[in-house]
Amino acid sequence: MSHALDEYCGSTFWNASFLDRPDPDLPVCVERTVLVWVPLGFLWLCSPWHLTTLFRKKPPKTPFSKLYICKQVLAGLLFLTAIAGLLFTLAEDYGPSSNSSAKKIPAVLYANPVLFATSWVLVLLLQEAVRRRERAVDSGSLFLFWMLKVICEIFPFQTMLREAIQQEEISDLPRFCLFYITYGLQVVALVLSAIADVPLGLNKNPEAGAAYLSRITFNWFNWMVINGYKRPLVQEDMWELNEKEATSYISQEFEKIMNHELRKACSRLEKQQKKKNNSRLKSDPDQNGMTKGISQDVLVMEEIGDKHKNKNKKEKKKDDSNYPKSWLVPAVIKTFKWVLIESAVFKLIQDLLSFVNPQLLKVMISFTQDKSIYDWQGYLYAVLLLVVAVLQSLFLQQYFQRCFVLGMKVRTGIMAAVYKKALVVSNDARKESTVGETVNLISADAQRFNDVTNYIHLLWSCPLQIIISIVFLWVELGPAVLAGLLVMIFMVPINGLLASKSKALQINHMKLKDKRMKIMTEILNGIKILKLYAWESSFEAQLQGIREKELKVMRNLAYLSSCSTFIFACAPALVSLATFAVFVSVSPDNVLDAEKAFTSISLFNILRFPLAMLPMLISSLVQTVVSKKRLEKFLGGEDLDTMTVQHDDSYSNVTLDINPGHLVAVVGAVGSGKSSLISALLGEMHSLSGSINVKGSVAYVPQQAWIQNATLKDNILFGSELNEQKLQRVVEACALEPDLELLPGGVQTEIGEKGINLSGGQKQRVSLARAVYSSADVYLLDDPLSAVDSHVGKHLFERVIGPEGLLKDKTRILVTHGISFLPYMDEIIVVVDGIVSEVGSYSSLRASKGAFSEFLDMYAKEESNRSDAQKDSAADAEQVDVVPESQDPQADSPPEDMVSVTLKRESSLRHSQRHAQPNGRYDLRTSSTARSTINLEESKKGQRLIEKEAMKTGKVKFSVYLHYLRAMGWWHASTFVMTYLLQNVAFIGQNLWLSDWTNDSETYTNRTYPADIRDMRIGVFGALGVAQGFLVFLGTLILANGAIRASRSLHTCLLFNILRVPMLFFDTTPSGRVVNRFAKDIFTVDEMIPMSLRSWVLCLLGVVGTLFVICLTTPLFTAIVVPLAVVYYFVQRFYVATSRQLRRLDSVSRSPIYSHFGETVLGLSVIRAYGHQERFLERNKITIDDNLKSVYPWIVSNRWLAIRLEFLGNLVVFFSALFAVLSRDTLDSGLVGLSISYALNVTQTLNWFVRMTSELETNIVAVERVSEYTEIPNEAAWITEKRPSADWPSMGRVRFEDYKVRYRPELDLVLHGITCDIESSEKIGIVGRTGAGKSSLTNCLFRIIEAAEGRILIDGVDIAILGLHDLRSKTDHHSSGDNGLKSIWFHMQDPVLFSGSLDEEIWKVLELAHLKDYVGSLAAGLQHEVSEGGENLSLGQRQLLCLARALLRKSKILILDEATAAVDLETDGLIQGTIRREFAHCTVLTIAHRLHTILDSSRHFHFYAQGDGIDAGKIVEFDSPSILFEKRGHFYSLAGILIP
Repeated sequence: MSHALDEYCGSTFWNASFLDRPDPDLPVCVERTVLVWVPLGFLWLCSPWHLTTLFRKKPPKTPFSKLYICKQVLAGLLFLTAIAGLLFTLAEDYGPSSNSSAKKIPAVLYANPVLFATSWVLVLLLQEAVRRRERAVDSGSLFLFWMLKVICEIFPFQTMLREAIQQEEISDLPRFCLFYITYGLQVVALVLSAIADVPLGLNKNPEAGAAYLSRITFNWFNWMVINGYKRPLVQEDMWELNEKEATSYISQEFEKIMNHELRKACSRLEKQQKKKNNSRLKSDPDQNGMTKGISQDVLVMEEIGDKHKNKNKKEKKKDDSNYPKSWLVPAVIKTFKWVLIESAVFKLIQDLLSFVNPQLLKVMISFTQDKSIYDWQGYLYAVLLLVVAVLQSLFLQQYFQRCFVLGMKVRTGIMAAVYKKALVVSNDARKESTVGETVNLISADAQRFNDVTNYIHLLWSCPLQIIISIVFLWVELGPAVLAGLLVMIFMVPINGLLASKSKALQINHMKLKDKRMKIMTEILNGIKILKLYAWESSFEAQLQGIREKELKVMRNLAYLSSCSTFIFACAPALVSLATFAVFVSVSPDNVLDAEKAFTSISLFNILRFPLAMLPMLISSLVQTVVSKKRLEKFLGGEDLDTMTVQHDDSYSNVTLDINPGHLVAVVGAVGSGKSSLISALLGEMHSLSGSINVKGSVAYVPQQAWIQNATLKDNILFGSELNEQKLQRVVEACALEPDLELLPGGVQTEIGEKGINLSGGQKQRVSLARAVYSSADVYLLDDPLSAVDSHVGKHLFERVIGPEGLLKDKTRILVTHGISFLPYMDEIIVVVDGIVSEVGSYSSLRASKGAFSEFLDMYAKEESNRSDAQKDSAADAEQVDVVPESQDPQADSPPEDMVSVTLKRESSLRHSQRHAQPNGRYDLRTSSTARSTINLEESKKGQRLIEKEAMKTGKVKFSVYLHYLRAMGWWHASTFVMTYLLQNVAFIGQNLWLSDWTNDSETYTNRTYPADIRDMRIGVFGALGVAQGFLVFLGTLILANGAIRASRSLHTCLLFNILRVPMLFFDTTPSGRVVNRFAKDIFTVDEMIPMSLRSWVLCLLGVVGTLFVICLTTPLFTAIVVPLAVVYYFVQRFYVATSRQLRRLDSVSRSPIYSHFGETVLGLSVIRAYGHQERFLERNKITIDDNLKSVYPWIVSNRWLAIRLEFLGNLVVFFSALFAVLSRDTLDSGLVGLSISYALNVTQTLNWFVRMTSELETNIVAVERVSEYTEIPNEAAWITEKRPSADWPSMGRVRFEDYKVRYRPELDLVLHGITCDIESSEKIGIVGRTGAGKSSLTNCLFRIIEAAEGRILIDGVDIAILGLHDLRSKTDHHSSGDNGLKSIWFHMQDPVLFSGSLDEEIWKVLELAHLKDYVGSLAAGLQHEVSEGGENLSLGQRQLLCLARALLRKSKILILDEATAAVDLETDGLIQGTIRREFAHCTVLTIAHRLHTILDSSRHFHFYAQGDGIDAGKIVEFDSPSILFEKRGHFYSLAGILIP
C-alpha cells in the first residue's frame, strides 16, 4: 500500500524521521493524498441528501441574493483554479519546454486538479440545492467541509512556505501562486458559509435565520440575553415559536399516532376480557357447588360475609384495572423517534469522547516524566485536550438541547391530548376524578414525562460508561479494579434500601401534604364562616398538627438523604482506596505512579456520574410509571355518547313530548331529579334505554352559573359575532344595565376567576344573557331565578322567559321552585323521585287534585293565614297562587359579599330605585340628573378589584437571603458552611497526599517498596476519604435541621397572619393566590431551597478548591485566573438576569393553562351544550403556546450558558496543560496529574455553580412571597383585657347608637348613622333591595367591618372594646373539652361545608332541620363523609345542614341571612315553623327577600336606596308589619310588588 502511494505521489508517503525531530513536518505525499481526500470525501458523502432536494424541488421565484451570487462566483473561481492546475501539469508534461528524458510527472498532479474541478462543480450544485430547500439559510455540511478544507491545507501551506524560506527561492512558482490563491478563496468561502442567507420576512424568530455556527454555539440567543440584562423581560419580548415547536403541530402529530396505539390497546383489552369471560364460564359450575356446601354450616356464614367484603374490594380493584394499557409510551416513542435517534447519536459520540481525556492526561504525565520527549509533543497534547474538550462540549449541548426540547414537546402533546379528552369524556369517567385530579394530569403527570424524557438516554448511556470505564481501569490497574467494583456493587443495595425507605416516607409526606392543602383550601373557601363562628384557633391548631407530622416525616427524609449523601461522598474515596490498596498490596512490584493514579482518578470521576444518575433515573421512572397509568386511564376512558340525543324530525313511541315554542316548567321537591332531567336532555347522563330527540340548537343555563375569566362582553357573546343592538337588547332584558353602571369598565370589565367580582345574582343574569344572545331553538333553564331577588326575578320572567319575553317564540324548559310563574306556563312537568309523575297545564293539574294540587293548596293556605292580619282587604286564598306577582320565593344574590359592596362604594354610581307603578308592573330607571360629577381619575381608583398578581423583577434583595438564614438560625447556617469547608480541605488534602504518594515511584525505583510506608500511605489516604464522608454527613444533618426550623417558622408565621387578616383581603384576593403560597411556595421552602443552598455551597467551594490547587501546582496559572474570572462573572450575571425572568414568565404563563383547563372542566356541560368544543381547543393551544414561548428560550438560555462556561472550563484545562508544558523542568509528574485532573473536573463544577446560583435565586423568591403575606395588617385582637361576664349576653338586647361604617378609609360610608333599639327575644325582619346595606349591618355586629363612628351595645356592653373571639364566640376556658357557647349565631345564604364526618350525635337537630330521613337513609348514617365543599349534597341539603349547625347550640342572638333560599316551598314552610318554635326565647334578625319569611316578625327595618344613593344605608322605616302597611310607605310599595 505504502509503495503504491509512493509511486502515485512520486515521493515517500511516510517516514517516522519526519516527526522524530524538534521541528516536525508531514511528508508532501500525505499532504497531497490524505489531507485532500478527507475533506473531499466528507463533501461527497454529504452530497446525496442535498442533491435529492435539488432534483425534487423547483427553484423558488425569489431573486438571487447577493450572498448566494458571491458563493457561486467563488466556487466558479475555484473551479477555474483547478482547471489552471491541470493545464500547468499538462503543459509541463506535453508542452514545448518539456523534456522527455526528465522524471515523469506523478499521477497525483493529474488526479488532484480533476478531483477538485468535479468537487467545485458539486459545490455549485449543492449551493443551489440549499437555496431550493424551504426555510434553509445555510448548510452545516458545507460549512464543515470548508472548515476541514482550510484546516487540512494549513499543513501544505506551512510546508511550502518553510521550503521557500530555507531554499531562499521558490522552486515551482506557478503551483506556489495557484495554491495560495486557492487557499485565499477557500478562506473567503469559509467566512461566507458562516453567514446566513436570510430571506425577507423570516425574522420573527432569530433561530430560523441563524447560521450553522450560530446554531451550534447558540449565538443567535445573544440578543435575548443582552436585553434581559438591560431590563426585565416581559411576555412581549418572547419570539414566535418555530412551526414544529407549536402546539397545533405537535398535538396533531402525537394524536395521529396516539389514536392508532390506543385502538390497538383497546382491541388487546377486548381479547383479554373475552378470554377471562370464557374461563369464568368454564369454572362457574364448581363454584356453585362449593358455595352450596359451605352455606350448610351456620357458623361459617360470618366468615363468608368477611370474604364477600374482600371479594368486593378485589372486584373494585379489577374494575380499576379495566382500561387499555401500555400504549402511551409506544405512542410517544413513535411520534418523536427521529429526535430520539438524533440525540442518541450525539450522546454516544460525547460518551466516547469523554474517555479520550484520561488517555491524554496519561500521555501528558509521561511527557513531564520523560524529559527526552520533544516540547512540540507537549504542546500538541495541550491543544488536543482543548480540541477534544470543545468537541465534547458541542456534542453534549446539542444532545441536551434536543432532549429538553423533546421533553417540552412530550409535555405539550400530552397536555393537548388530555384537554381534548376532557372535552369529550363521559360523565361516568368524569366522576372518577375530581377537578383537582384532572388538573393534576396536565400539571404534575405531563411534567413527569417532561422530566424523564430529558434524561431518558441515560438508561443505555450509564451502563455503557460504566463498562468502558472498567475496561480502561483494568488496563491501568489490572484485577485490582475488581476491589473497587465490589465496593460499588456493595453500595447499590444500600442505596436501594435507603431509596425504598425514602419512597415510603415520600408517600406518607404526600398524603400529609394533600391533607394539609385540603384543609387549607376549605379554610379559605369558608373563611367568612370561620371568622363569624370564631373557629380560627381550632382550625389553626388542626393545621399545625398536620404540619408538625409533615415536618417530622421531612426530618426523617432528610436524615435518610444524609445517609445516602454520606455514602455518595465516601464512594469515590472508598472505591479509589480499595483499588489502590489492593493494587499496591498484591505485589511489591506494583508501585503507584502518577500516570496510573491520576488516569485512574479521572476514570473514577467519569464513573461517579452514571453511578449517581442511575438510581435517580430509576426512581424518576417509577414515578413516571404511576403518571403513565393515570394518563392511560384518563385518555383511555370512554367518551360521551353523542348518539344519546338525536336531532331527527321523525320520532315515535313518545313518553314526554314538548312542542316547539312552548314554555314548560319542571317542578318537584329538593333532590327529586329536576336537574337530572335537564342533564338528560343535554345528553350528559348515562343512557340505559330509550332515546332523546331535540330539534334544533340548544342553549343552557345551569343552576350554578359558570362564568369565564374574560370580559363581561366575552362572557355574553361566548364566541358569537358581535351585534351591538342585539347585545344592548339582551343586556337590558337581563337587567344587567344597572350592574354595568357599577362596573368600572362596563361591558369591558374583566371578570375574575369563577366570576369572583360578581355577586351570585349578577353571575346568573350573565349566564342567562349568554343563552339569550346565542339565539338557539331550545332553551334549557335550570332554575336561573333562584339566585336573584324577587324584583329581578319578575323582570327576567316578563322580559326574557315569559310569554311576552324575548324568547317568546322559542322552546323553553324552566326548572323552578317559584309557584308565582306557574300559571303562565303552557305545560308543567312534575318530577317525584326521578319519575315524571304528572304533565299538564296549570289549570288541569290543579283540577286533577294530584300531588301538585295538594302542595299548592297547603302553601296557599299558610300564606293567606299569614297575610290576613296584615292586609287592609282580605284576599282569597285561591287568589294568592293564581296571581303571578304573589310571594316570589326567589333568593337574592349572596347579597352583600364584600366584593360587590366595595365596587358599589368605590364607584359613586348607584343602583337605580325601582319605582312601583299602579298597575303592579315596574320598570328600571336610572337617574342621570342627580348623579354628581366626579373626577374620573378618582372614580377609577381601586376599581380594578382583583389586582394582577405582582411579579417581582430584577435581582432578589439580599435581605431575603438573610430572612431565610435567620429563620434557619445563625448557628445552623454558620456550622453547616464551616463543616463543608473542612470537607473541602480534606478533599484537597487527600489529593495532595495522592500526588505525593505517586512520587514514591521515582524514589523507590529499582528498590523494594517498604511495607510500613505503603501502609501509612494507604492509611492516611483512607482516613482523609472517610473524614470527607463524615463531614458531609454532619453538614447535611445540620442543614436538614436548620431547613426544617426555617420551614416551621415561615409556615407558622404565614398561617398565623392569614387567619388574622381582615375579611376584605379575602374578597379582593383570589383564593388560588393564597393557596399558591401554602402549596408551591411552602414546597419550595421545604424541599427546593435546602437542596439548592447545599449544592451552591458545594459548587462554590469546589470551584475555589480547584483554582487553588491549579495555582498551587502551576503558579503561572494565577495570571489567567483574573481575566477568566471577569469573563465568568459577566457571563453568569447576563445569564442569571435573563434566566430568572424567563423562569418567572414561565410560571406566570403556566397558571393560565391550568386555570383555563380547570375552568373548562367546571363548565363542560355548558361548552358541550353550546357545541363550542373546537373554540376551546384552539384557546387551549394558544395558552400553551404562550407558555412555550418562555419555556423554549429558557431551555436555550441554559445551553447558551453551558457552552460558554464549558469553553471557559476548556480554557482552564488548556492553560493548566500549557503551563505544565512550559514548567516541565520544575514540576514533578504527580502535581501535573493533580492539576490537570482537577481542571478536567472544573468545567462541570463551573456549570453547576452558575446553574445553582440561578436556581437559588429563583427559589428564594418563595421566601419573598411568603414573607409578603406575613406582613399584611391584621384585624383587631381576638381576646383583649376587657372580657365580658361568663353568661353574656343573657338578655340578647341590641342597641345601635348613631352607627356609621365604611369599608376603607378612602371610601364612602356604607351605613349612615343607624340608631335603633332591639329588645330581648324580639324578632326583627330586615328588608331592602340589593345594595341597601342589609348584610353590612349584620357584618357590623360581628365586627367584620369596624365602625367609623357610633357604637353597638349588646346587653349594655360596647362590642368595640371586646376581643373578636369574645364577641363571636364565648369559650369556657375552665373546661378543656367544651367547644364553647356561641354568643351570636349566624346563618349564611352561601352554605359552606367543611369536609369531615357528620358526627353530631343529636338526631333531634337533624329532625328539626328536616334532614333526619335523609341522614337515616345514608349507609354510613352520621359518619357519612361530606366531600370537599359539600359537593355530595344538593344545594338545599347544604342549607339545611348549616341550619342544623345553628340549631345545635341555641344562642341568645340569631342572625338568619336568607337561610331558606335554595329549598322548595314546602320545606321552607317547615323550617320557618322550626325557627319560630326553637328560637322563641332568642333575639332573631332575619334578612330576607321572601316577604312571607318575615311577615310574622315583631318589627321591621327597611333600608331603601334612592336614585341618587343618598338614602342607601339608612333605616327608612322601623315598625311592625301591620303599622308599616297602614303607613303605605316604602315597605308597602316593596310589598306591592310582591303581594297584590
